[in-house]
Amino acid sequence: MRFPVFLGCVLVTIGLSASAWGQFKGSDAKGAKLGEAQTQYWQAGVIITARSGPCQGMVATAPIPVDWPEQETKIVEEDFCPQAKVSYRTVEGTVKQMVVFLPSLAAGAECRAVVTVEVTRHAQLRPENTDVFVLPDKREIPRDVRPFLGPSPEIESTSSRIKSVAKQFDVDEGKAWENVEAIYDWVRENVEHKQGHQGGALAALEKGSGDHEDLTSLFIAVCRASGVPARTVWVHQHCYPEFYLEDDEGEGHWFPCQAAGTRAFGEMPDHRPILQKGDNFRSPSNRRERKRYLPETLDGKGGRPSVRFVRELVSR
Repeated sequence: MRFPVFLGCVLVTIGLSASAWGQFKGSDAKGAKLGEAQTQYWQAGVIITARSGPCQGMVATAPIPVDWPEQETKIVEEDFCPQAKVSYRTVEGTVKQMVVFLPSLAAGAECRAVVTVEVTRHAQLRPENTDVFVLPDKREIPRDVRPFLGPSPEIESTSSRIKSVAKQFDVDEGKAWENVEAIYDWVRENVEHKQGHQGGALAALEKGSGDHEDLTSLFIAVCRASGVPARTVWVHQHCYPEFYLEDDEGEGHWFPCQAAGTRAFGEMPDHRPILQKGDNFRSPSNRRERKRYLPETLDGKGGRPSVRFVRELVSR
C-alpha cells in the first residue's frame, strides 16, 4: 500500500531533546560554511517473505537519514503493506530508525515496508578564520559531545600506542586548528591508504595501512587521545571523520575532513547522503552490545522468514 506522506499521522515520531535537536538544525556562523547543494533520493526499509510457513511477532528496524546543518531531509513516499504497523524513533540523539511491527504473515506472503527520503546535501567549505578556534574545556563540554572523547569499537583512543602518537601534538598549547591539522597530515603520511579493512585504528597503526574506515578511525582515536572530540560520519559506501573545536565565544563547531582520498581538511566536497553520525551505538535490540554503525535488524517469535533490507540511492 502506497500513500503520500501527508497521511503519516498514523505514525508515531519520538521527539528530540533540545540539545539533540541542536545537532540536526541551525546556523553555524563561525563554523564550516555551506556550499553547493545536491538533492538525491534514498530508499530504506525491509521486505519480509514467509517462505517456510507462517511467521509471527516480527519487529524490523531500518535507519533513515535525518537533518544536519549541512543536510535537509523529507520523507516523500511510504510504501507499507497493510499488516505493517510503523513508527519512528531516535537512538542516542543522532540516528532515526523506522520500526516495523508485523503481528503475523501468512505462508508465502510478502510484506514490504520501505520509505523514500529526499535528501538535500550541501558541500561544506573551510571557515575563513581558523585562528579563533580552541580546544574545548573537558569540564564544560556539552553532554552530547562527551561520548566522542572516549574509546569506541575499533577506535582504541586509550591504547598506549595511540597515546604515544598523540603526545607528538600539543593541541592544548594554542593553535588548536593547526595542531588538529597536524594530526590529520600525520595519519595520511604514515598510514598507506589501500583496500582491505585492517580492523580499526590500532590495527592500521601497527600495519601501516588501512582503508578509508581504518584511516578515519585512527584520526579519530588520536584526536580523542589529544582531548579533541571526534566522530565518524557514515555516508553511502564511505565514511569520514569530524572533529569538534570551540570558537572565541565558547560556541562549539563540528568540522569534517577526508581521511582517505583527496585532501580536504575542515571542508567536505562530498554530496552523498549522510546516513549516520557516531561510532558507539548501544543496540536497542541488545543493550549490552555496542555498534560502530547501527544496522538494520529483524526479530521474530515464530516462523523462518526471509528478509531483504533496502538501502540504496534511487532516481525519481
